[in-house]
Amino acid sequence: MRLTRLIWSARLAACAGVCAYLAGGAAAGAAELYVSNEKDNSISVIDTGTLEVVRTFAVGMRPRGIAFSPDQKFFYVCASDSDAVQVYDAATDKHVYDLPSGEDPEQFAVTHDGKQLYIANEDNAVTTVVDLETRQVIRQIDVGIEPEGVAISPGKRIAVTTSETTNMAHLIDTATFEVTDNILVDQRPRHAEFTSDGAKLWVSAEIGGTVSIIDMAERRIEDKLSFEIPGLTEDVIQPVGIKLTKDDKTAFVALGPANRVAVIDVATKRVTKYILVGQRVWHLAFSADEKMLFTTNGVSNDVTAIDTTTLRAVKSITVGRYPWGLALKGSKRTD
Repeated sequence: MRLTRLIWSARLAACAGVCAYLAGGAAAGAAELYVSNEKDNSISVIDTGTLEVVRTFAVGMRPRGIAFSPDQKFFYVCASDSDAVQVYDAATDKHVYDLPSGEDPEQFAVTHDGKQLYIANEDNAVTTVVDLETRQVIRQIDVGIEPEGVAISPGKRIAVTTSETTNMAHLIDTATFEVTDNILVDQRPRHAEFTSDGAKLWVSAEIGGTVSIIDMAERRIEDKLSFEIPGLTEDVIQPVGIKLTKDDKTAFVALGPANRVAVIDVATKRVTKYILVGQRVWHLAFSADEKMLFTTNGVSNDVTAIDTTTLRAVKSITVGRYPWGLALKGSKRTD
């Protein structure tokens, strides 16, 4: 009986969170969240107001990284097994053309002026830079083995690529396309995220089980975060996706097969909470107002919606098989 009461209490709390979110006006003029389904070769679109899937459409083979152009006119999809970054019309979801991307593109970053893509090519150890106006490759930059994570600093001065096997964050001068620094982090770095002022770079290490915080002025690791969850062994705590709030006060880290998102107070570098989500949580995205955080859960084939005020998971949204990346439509970037 006690277990039953606990289950019902959890369900009621989640329901209350959803109802409060909708009552707060989230449904009015809500943005849409695009989720790439790696196994289904499709994109699921979630209305962030109703927290329901409103449509699903086919894309290239094994879609992973996904992002919108700064002006929201297009979105880009890494179709890894099609060896292309595909470009879609954001108004119609129609495929318009493919960009040359190099072999097995996994993640990419759009520069803040919308002029270039930096693409990680996992199979051939390069970062490919594509001019979005001419649709031509500008440069292929040698980086470490199995590059994956890509990020662009505010102001477009520095690009970073993480290499899973070399275990480094490679800093690239975007004016010269030269690698200026190779910073050793822990094993299998997956994702990189700059703070809003570009002063710090957060890099997750999936197998190392840590997040390195790099001081960009000194080009060195100034702090390293680790995670402990009662009842779980270290090997299942695998940091991947990272999101920082716009004020850089709070960070959220997806912990892979630990099935949790860590909440970190940036000032103290301490974990304040672990939020239980779906199975193998991978990447993260905020709603436009940052009142909700969404996670892709690759094994349970769903997206978890988290209320960032209460720090509670309020709904599980079923999408396609192996959801991987996610991107918000309806919020223009201003950096």
